[in-house]
Amino acid sequence: LSLFLKYKIDNNQLSADNRVFLDQLTFGDEVDSPGATRLPVRLAVSLLQNRRGEIDINLPISGSLDDPQFSVGGIIVQVILNVFTKAITSPFALIGSLFGGGEELSYVEFDYGYSTISAKMKERLQTVAKVLDDRPAIRIEIAGRIDSERDREGLKRALMERRVKAQRLEELVKAGTEAGSLDEVEIPAKDYQKYLERAYKAEKFPKPRNMIGFVKELPVEEMEKLMMANMKADDEALRDLADRRAKSAGEWLSREGKVAAERIF
Repeated sequence: LSLFLKYKIDNNQLSADNRVFLDQLTFGDEVDSPGATRLPVRLAVSLLQNRRGEIDINLPISGSLDDPQFSVGGIIVQVILNVFTKAITSPFALIGSLFGGGEELSYVEFDYGYSTISAKMKERLQTVAKVLDDRPAIRIEIAGRIDSERDREGLKRALMERRVKAQRLEELVKAGTEAGSLDEVEIPAKDYQKYLERAYKAEKFPKPRNMIGFVKELPVEEMEKLMMANMKADDEALRDLADRRAKSAGEWLSREGKVAAERIF
């Protein structure tokens, strides 16, 4: 245990830094004590301890020496307990203060209706991967979430776009071109209307027809609107979207972040 202390008193106002460095902190057998904290100390230690077995943390305190209730030792104990409490209630805020990112590290944002991870969110996941690499005792659980209203509308657009991409993918496969997955397919802006028309005509819902019975040609916006109106975006589809989001984040951490799969749930 090493302590690096910096205390300043000005007009009986104390401002102090207490940097604590613990190396290879281990626990002995549990001792029954009525004064012992009920907080999960081992969880806090696993969050604070890096892969070298070190804990390096600053515990700042301040207060008035004129206050008869003021106690440096009492405040330090309370600050330590606050750290443990933070480990329970806001673990990402605790590790975020060490790595940057704060509570935002606890979630990944997606565009409504989509499960694709943006470049900005990949940076956030990279920080999470760094945390997990430096804290080998930590395992992470990922749960997918949705906004029942906004994601429902977004999902209709996402499904419509996938149908359009499927037309492009089919063409690439027939031409013997390496195309990758459907999500990886890109459509040049100048060709979008062509593939949209193919996707629109392939759909089975009733379409406006001209006087001789052929499917009527429509502007891009109207074809998109009709396709989206007929896309299935029920509760089951939303649950599937939530699952795909969780899977996308977990797979990114495992594949790109190099986090062992057994540490991700």
